Amino acid sequence: MLTILSIGASLCLLGVLMALYHAFFFSEASEEQALRLVVRNRVSLANPLPLSYQQKINQVAGVRESVIFQWFGGVYKDARDPQNFFARLAVEPDKLFTVYPEYVTAEEQRRAFQQERTACLVGRKLAGRLGFRLGDRIVLKGDIFPIDVELIVRGIYDSERDNENLFFHFDYLREAMGSERGDMVGTYVLIADSPDSVSRIAAEIDEMFRNSPLQTKSESERAFELSFLAFLGNVKLFLLSICAAVTFTILLVSGNTMAMSVRERVREVGILKTLGFSRGTVMGVMVAESVAISLIGGVLGLALAAGLCDLLRRSPATVADMNRLTLPPSVILLCLVVAALIGVISSLWPAWTASRRSIVEALRFTD
Repeated sequence: MLTILSIGASLCLLGVLMALYHAFFFSEASEEQALRLVVRNRVSLANPLPLSYQQKINQVAGVRESVIFQWFGGVYKDARDPQNFFARLAVEPDKLFTVYPEYVTAEEQRRAFQQERTACLVGRKLAGRLGFRLGDRIVLKGDIFPIDVELIVRGIYDSERDNENLFFHFDYLREAMGSERGDMVGTYVLIADSPDSVSRIAAEIDEMFRNSPLQTKSESERAFELSFLAFLGNVKLFLLSICAAVTFTILLVSGNTMAMSVRERVREVGILKTLGFSRGTVMGVMVAESVAISLIGGVLGLALAAGLCDLLRRSPATVADMNRLTLPPSVILLCLVVAALIGVISSLWPAWTASRRSIVEALRFTD
């Protein structure tokens, strides 16, 4: 039981790490994501772009619409509480639903958000977490921008992912800041007419501003999201290294257990041979026992991993959107294969050694 629990705990960690790796680097973009691009300053996100760029971007063939995305930041209540962290973005409300058609809200709420200057739109998950309701007043204290904004919740949107944002009017922010800083934009988000046009549009936009004082970097929405993970370092190497260390640890635990188990039952091996069991049969029984223990631990670990993935889906999004974090069939199958291989490898040498003992030697064994 202790061995099963040890393998289960290790496979749980392995399953969660592999699920994260799959979600970050192998999950396919949705239909909407495949059409969107993000245009930002080539130097960094901290460097804005002129507002005048938008008109030129819209003239590129294949661009259906573009919307301003200005990160406001700010502080909601107490910044020390991680529950109060969420994306606060100034946008053009009349264009937001064109670029993000997956954002679904009631028509009257959409109109109220678009028509009222101090209105804001919040995601369903965020509203549930912080208790936002229609008509609530929200005050965001500026940190990046030296102003405070007072907003009224006029709409709550639903989406399978990316539903922890707060959107308010860019014109409101621009008027409060004045023309000197209000004419600068953090990013533009575009929607293309087809997925095949995305790479071409990105290249044309970057080439358009190649000789400008403020050059652009255009990339798909998926690539833009992965760039945030790069802030943490080499995430791929980090995850793969931990997976390798966990697998090696499981192998040591299982190998030690099987070696002790075989050593304690050498006389039983002699009895089996006396009854006519061949070396191959004795060896197969021991290996099968080890594989069964590893697979039971693997199933237990995957059940725990599924529970942890569910907790991560419910937790606030920080670096990446976890709303769709699950254990895909490929990860489940790979974890079970790893468990089975660990069972085979850890028991192969002890079982082979025990099966080669002669009957007399096995029956005389007293250690």
